[in-house]
Amino acid sequence: MSNMPKPFEHLHAAHCETGVMSAMLNHHGLEISEAMALGLSSSLAFAYLPIIKIGGLPLIAYRMPPKSVIKGLQKRLGLKMKFEKFSNQDLGMRRLDEMLDQGRIVGLQTSVYYLPYFPEEMRFHFNAHNLIVYGKEGNDYLISDPVGEVVVRSDAKSLQKARFAKGALAPKGMMYYADYVPDSVNLESQIPKAINKTARSMTPPVPVIGIRGIHYLANKIAALDIKNDKRKIKLYLGHIVRMQEEIGTGGGGFRFLYAAYLQEAAKIMNSDLLAEASGIMTEVGDQWRLFALNAVKVCKKRSEMDLNFVADSLHKCADQEAVVWKMLKKYKG
Repeated sequence: MSNMPKPFEHLHAAHCETGVMSAMLNHHGLEISEAMALGLSSSLAFAYLPIIKIGGLPLIAYRMPPKSVIKGLQKRLGLKMKFEKFSNQDLGMRRLDEMLDQGRIVGLQTSVYYLPYFPEEMRFHFNAHNLIVYGKEGNDYLISDPVGEVVVRSDAKSLQKARFAKGALAPKGMMYYADYVPDSVNLESQIPKAINKTARSMTPPVPVIGIRGIHYLANKIAALDIKNDKRKIKLYLGHIVRMQEEIGTGGGGFRFLYAAYLQEAAKIMNSDLLAEASGIMTEVGDQWRLFALNAVKVCKKRSEMDLNFVADSLHKCADQEAVVWKMLKKYKG
């Protein structure tokens, strides 16, 4: 990898971690789309985890844990990534400055709440938001946030708060950067392996994971007691949608992105099966968005509180996904 600094090109993305890795790899000369980054890292998932609480409500994960995209791509592409965390905040900021002085681009894990370029109404305490810092001018850090259309800035104090926020998934100043990026990768050998791994993770014999986990959550919704506390029900449904569309982007967002991956993979592998699976996964994304819409209508009193109707729309998500994963589980390339 050349030591000569290269102008950084911002890439607008659907999701922060996949967007960061796509932009970072492209910067270092390996052209990998955001969709390919998601697919190759086998990061698509579903899990209903009532033991882990977010704001007093159960964690609902639509993707593998933070850093799974980065680590998954390390395995599939032969990358060498360096991760650094800091107990001392000043040391963490100085280390970032050192990397920027060397002309490096640096990935950061941050809290959305303290990033000054986010509108106040969009800030919330989520500590696993990824972004790239590509330079510094005076007291301002130059930031490529994948979910934004253009590059932005943050003052040093705000960025420090975002890097060292407390709470669940506390970033502890984590920064990461590419130490080695190969010039090319044999995608034909890696795509089938990545697909099989995702298909297995979506079809395990565990009631709260994968397809069974989606059905499990739908049954939980149907079993809620309307007469007991409608306010709690609205909070619960709102939480599900927020985890899906704002934090995880794993409902419609990630499914659409995975459909794009399958479409790209179909061309590389010359596979009609993958092309067909891509079309079905796009329909799955539409169904997830429809479920979210039905849940939001109940929350905002725009429709009758028919929990069976909301649950049924979620069951349909699981049923449609089951078709895709049954196809892909047997795919050998």
